[in-house]
Amino acid sequence: MSTGRDQQLARVFVSLADTLVADFDVLDFLGLLTERAVELLKVDAAGVILSDQRGGWQPAAGSSERSELAEVFAAQTQQGPCLDCVRTGVVVASADLTADVDRWPVFAPVAVNAGFRAAAAVPMRLRGHVVGALTLLHTTPVAVDDASVELGQALADIATIGILQQRAVHRDEVVFEQLQAALHHRTVVEQAKGVLAESGGLDMHQAYTRLRDYAHTHNLRLSEVARDLATGMLEVSEVLVRDAGASTQHG
Repeated sequence: MSTGRDQQLARVFVSLADTLVADFDVLDFLGLLTERAVELLKVDAAGVILSDQRGGWQPAAGSSERSELAEVFAAQTQQGPCLDCVRTGVVVASADLTADVDRWPVFAPVAVNAGFRAAAAVPMRLRGHVVGALTLLHTTPVAVDDASVELGQALADIATIGILQQRAVHRDEVVFEQLQAALHHRTVVEQAKGVLAESGGLDMHQAYTRLRDYAHTHNLRLSEVARDLATGMLEVSEVLVRDAGASTQHG
């Protein structure tokens, strides 16, 4: 690994560690993690799904809020490498999704139509229990190399630690509560994005970025800002007016 790659890797883990400290927000953290996965692993998109603790799986975060990517992550909760990964607890990959249509007749066409040709999923495990998975997508048919799989697994492990708030949770029933809370907050974020998009004439990714910028600038949790916006406690105009010091990238 080159010195430049070493430095990039160090920056990624430092930025994630910074997010893990006081006032941890799981959705904000997972969103940041998927963005850093794209940068570090040189993939075109990344996403996280979590167990809903009722036998199903739900999208929790993505490296972009674009509608076509959201459709891919929604499809993978029904079928695909990510679902196979959470069921088996091992890495599942496809170097060419067009050749795997028979294997995944629902997921593969949706991914290919969205412009993705290859995928890999790594498990998020806790004491033998798989709580979710990190999916990596490529727009070209290319196999994921061993080094990227190892780094992807390291990021998935960080995500698991993050969900459990720095290893502070030791009982399975509390773990389940954490996961359910994260998925509930994601629903509220989706509602807030819709409010911002409609009021500000933004696409969903721009709305999410504006929402997160406001939370970071005002030292608030993303889920709290989303709740206040969705319930009308926070004026839409306050979020739409981006502070001069706000950044579209965190970390």
